[in-house]
Amino acid sequence: MKKLVATVFLIFMFALTACGGGDENGGADSIETIKFADAGWDSINIHNAISQTIIEEGYGYDTEVITGSTPVTFTSLREGDIQVYMEVWTDNIKEAYQEAMDEGDIVEVSTNFDDNAQGLYVPTYVIEGDAERGIEPVAPDLKTVKDLADYADLFEDPEEPDKGRIVGAPTGWAVDEILSTKIETYGLDEQYNYISPGSDSALVSSLASAYKDGKPWVGYYWSPTWVTALYDLTLLEDEPYDPEIWEENRGTEFPPNKVTVAVHKDFPDQAPEVVDFLENYKTSTELTEKALKYLQENETSTEEAAIWWMKQHEDIWTQWVPEDVAEKVKEAL
Repeated sequence: MKKLVATVFLIFMFALTACGGGDENGGADSIETIKFADAGWDSINIHNAISQTIIEEGYGYDTEVITGSTPVTFTSLREGDIQVYMEVWTDNIKEAYQEAMDEGDIVEVSTNFDDNAQGLYVPTYVIEGDAERGIEPVAPDLKTVKDLADYADLFEDPEEPDKGRIVGAPTGWAVDEILSTKIETYGLDEQYNYISPGSDSALVSSLASAYKDGKPWVGYYWSPTWVTALYDLTLLEDEPYDPEIWEENRGTEFPPNKVTVAVHKDFPDQAPEVVDFLENYKTSTELTEKALKYLQENETSTEEAAIWWMKQHEDIWTQWVPEDVAEKVKEAL
């Protein structure tokens, strides 16, 4: 009987050990695969790839990327199906972000960058011309978003020539609704059709096609991106930012947008050493666009662009991690 009890006890203890995840990365709260959010744009994928390389090679975790729209991936972060969000454009989802912070669903661990810009752009040749390409300026007085009211015929919608076309943010992005509201607030919906492309690639294709032919184009974009790094674009000015007006009808320029790194509330206990690394993670628009420009010019993958960036900027990322981790990563590179 004693042998039977002892055997049952050992089986029970083995089961507890197996379920407890007693691996090299931690105890009962440990995690084996760290999941990142891919909300559909290149820069978040660059930062995902940089972080994944460091985490896999330096800390020994597996990683995975979960793809979806901003609302879907942010909800997954709150619910714990995603652990890390490398680029939360906080003001684009201000209410949801603040609610998640207030309710303790997520932890903001660092600011990735805060020198970004977004809004409605036109190719600079529309305003200034381009002598090398033989393009004359067609809207030298175009300076602001409101000025677009005078240029609807210039930005003609090919499907409805009596109106202009403004190419907005991709469907499902939080900023899509912001832009739609802004255009209604300024009364531009009377002269323009606002088009939401199905994806970032569709948005880029629209711009690239017009740019190649030297034709007028107006639409949404943001920095840091390879698009703003490669193409000469001008961000149209807007009304000075006013929080009350912005909340009421989006009738100002975009507010300063702190782009943060956020994690699920349980993650600091699951992988504290990784969170220590992410707390040090900080870049800039210029640094990010270097990787994005390399990505585009060399037609490579985000993973290869991330490795190139890490080799070029070893002095930066090695400051984010302990020396022994940095050495492991450098050897892997």
